[in-house]
Amino acid sequence: MSVERRVRLTPDARRAQLISAGVSFLADHSLDDLTIDVLAARGGVSRALIFHYFDTRQGMQRAVVEAARDALLHATLPRPELDPEERVHDVLVRITSFVADHRGTFFSLVRGPASGDPTVRALVDEARAANAERLREALIELGEPDSAALRLALRSWVAFAEETFVALAAELGDVSTRPPTHRPEDLIAFLELTLTGVVTAARSARL
Repeated sequence: MSVERRVRLTPDARRAQLISAGVSFLADHSLDDLTIDVLAARGGVSRALIFHYFDTRQGMQRAVVEAARDALLHATLPRPELDPEERVHDVLVRITSFVADHRGTFFSLVRGPASGDPTVRALVDEARAANAERLREALIELGEPDSAALRLALRSWVAFAEETFVALAAELGDVSTRPPTHRPEDLIAFLELTLTGVVTAARSARL
């Protein structure tokens, strides 16, 4: 008679597993709903082990939100081997794919249940600022003059792009049973056009 043996995870792997369970929970719940008991139940561990890894409930929640933010930033990490124009296009392709694969969590952080929490808002703002800076660096490489107007335009465009993804997240995530109303490549082309528009406006602005 064989006995199924439970795989013993390393401390780092166990912590990562718990954080992943917390990120998945945020797809349909607010951050306030993510308690020690909830994460312990979802991870199949004791309350004591949760406290061992995160010290406090607030520490646990912050670790989960930081992981969600970092996943988004990783999805939009520029590939330095590409030229600046190709780099921007590649980032849009990858963020579109990320939203399709993780639409619940993306929606929750940007607009859904978790987005009202101050911790979530602060970390999402950090991600927006980082993505706007990545765009600015690519545009400067292309010869675009740096300015306060450009920085403002790019920060606003990142928020606009997020809203666009939120509006179309369901379609991007499930096209298996019906033809999509909006194809990913059409969405990417639309975002590229709007980016060109805000950059052109910033070039002429007196800010």
